[in-house]
Amino acid sequence: MKNASPLTNAHGARELGAVIVETYNAELRDTEGFIGDRASNRAFRSILDDLRDRLRKVGEDPLGEEPTEEISKKKLDKVLGEGDPEAAGVVHGAIETFATEFTAVIARFLKLKGWRDTQRIVVGGGLRASRIGELVIGRTAVLLKEAGHKIEMAPIHHDPDEAALVGAVHLAPPPFFEGFDAILAVDIGGSNMRAGLVAFNSKSEQKKRDCAKCSVVELDLWRHADEAEKPTRDAAVDKLGQMLTRLLRHAGDKIKVAPFIGVACPGIIAPDGQIESGGQNLPGNWESSRFNLPERLREKVPRIGEYETLVVMHNDAVVQGLSQIPFIEDVEHWGVFTIGTGLGNAAFTNRGSGGKPKP
Repeated sequence: MKNASPLTNAHGARELGAVIVETYNAELRDTEGFIGDRASNRAFRSILDDLRDRLRKVGEDPLGEEPTEEISKKKLDKVLGEGDPEAAGVVHGAIETFATEFTAVIARFLKLKGWRDTQRIVVGGGLRASRIGELVIGRTAVLLKEAGHKIEMAPIHHDPDEAALVGAVHLAPPPFFEGFDAILAVDIGGSNMRAGLVAFNSKSEQKKRDCAKCSVVELDLWRHADEAEKPTRDAAVDKLGQMLTRLLRHAGDKIKVAPFIGVACPGIIAPDGQIESGGQNLPGNWESSRFNLPERLREKVPRIGEYETLVVMHNDAVVQGLSQIPFIEDVEHWGVFTIGTGLGNAAFTNRGSGGKPKP
């Protein structure tokens, strides 16, 4: 591995070390558009806003005058725990309606071949990082059981800001664990872009690959959705390059970083690293046949230490799901939904359980 990477994983690979990716980024539609749009952060805000509008027609809004889109998750969580009972009731009403929609969305996914026999669903994404998200998960679990689906629901183990960064470790070929302490990882979303330094936190090579103790020791987050002027695609790639370079400076001589960058990105990822579809929420045209994000990132960080950099990219919901691998070995078939700007989705079979790709 002196001058080049000895082993490369295909971008968007279906078969990974611990799991088989049965399906991901399924874009189901009905007469109103994409099914997943009914279970996104924007959908929850829309439900809450509609409820507040109806209350204003007959009296005062117990949540006050602040626009719905400006009320933070933290503030809504506080309303649930400490607020006026009627205000809390408004938030609970939105949770109930959203959970009902989420249940209907999941029921549609469970009809797909790749989601057949799903035993557990893990929920990640921005909404999960709140008490509201936890209540949505719990209420949806109850509604699914009431509808006759024998499925467990659980919040993703890691903080949603870090889950896809940790999951990127599972994209690295085994040689990249030997003699190194950490990798670089990137998580690209419709509102945020994150880059992190992910440490293995284990001396055992096998435990490094299991990643049960992996953690993000340094995180750089850029909320591009808040920029006064929407950044171009090229500006976004430049920013990612700057974030990765800063992380390498932070590692210095203290942390031996493998010559590897794992990338989580929305959409269908082709084996050559092109984003075939699903990148519509990103700034600029990320689906152009002339744009290849892994190649662009290699140009930004051509070498790490004395080795050439390998970049491997997969869908963001898949990579978030990969972070759950050490904690979901007791089931064979499972899936992940990420509630963010859109609804990310992926379904897996654990290879350790003897799983094979579904026909």
